[in-house]
Amino acid sequence: MSIKESELILNPDGSVYHLNLRPENIATDIIFVGDQDRVDKITKSFDSIEFTTQKREFKTSTGSYKGKRLSVISTGIGPDNIDIVLNELDALVNIDLQTRQIKKNLTVLNIVRIGTSGSLQKDIPVDSFLMSSHGLDLNGMLHSYQIEEISNTEIENAFVKHTNWSAKKSHPILISNSTELENKLKSDKTYSGITATAGGFYGPQGRVLRLGLQDKELNNKIDSFNFKGNRITNLEMETSAIYGLSKLLGHNAVSMNAIIANRANGTFSKDYKQVVVDLIEYTLDKLVE
Repeated sequence: MSIKESELILNPDGSVYHLNLRPENIATDIIFVGDQDRVDKITKSFDSIEFTTQKREFKTSTGSYKGKRLSVISTGIGPDNIDIVLNELDALVNIDLQTRQIKKNLTVLNIVRIGTSGSLQKDIPVDSFLMSSHGLDLNGMLHSYQIEEISNTEIENAFVKHTNWSAKKSHPILISNSTELENKLKSDKTYSGITATAGGFYGPQGRVLRLGLQDKELNNKIDSFNFKGNRITNLEMETSAIYGLSKLLGHNAVSMNAIIANRANGTFSKDYKQVVVDLIEYTLDKLVE
């Protein structure tokens, strides 16, 4: 059965609706960034660039770095944008856009997120690199899919109990990274831990301006959670969505975080832009080793 036009929307040139991409425009090794301006900061290190396009916040450049074909895509902010990006990327490689049929032989994408984040633990300093061992979904987007096979019920239930998680909120989901990519990118320069993914920047991450919080102690509960050595090290807005959809679709994913703030001790990087540059260089070189 072919996929209906209302479900998989294509532009007049045959590209997928939001990303404005055709299958030949992307590599199987892809770097995600949130900020569209960061795409050029990565590709300026490339040997060559073969393709660039942008629609809305979604900017893509594909080229070669030390002989390896790579694509860099800006996703914008939040799990809702990740839902768009990952589903459309998977469609590009695993659905025949002419017949609208799912291909018999599926392609696996390798996806690496390079982003900024704040540490929740005092011993993970600013200007360090952190690899997300897991994504803890606190935003609920993944509940739209069949998640039973990718969740980790024991840790999720322990987190719910530890935080006295409100039953009115979506049940947290814990998803592991790709072991294959973790082994490729980890080193003695990287910290590791659970990355919690919120659905917003202010209230969902415990920030207070004029609005009170449903649970003003939640950040302290998150910081103190420890289950058999697994602790939550940082908080951001994309990782769990990337991990969850990648697992469900059969792709590999890992999230690399430049730690530019430490919320436990109130410090901020003296030169956060350089930390991001250093993480970009580190990640690119690891990908081509």
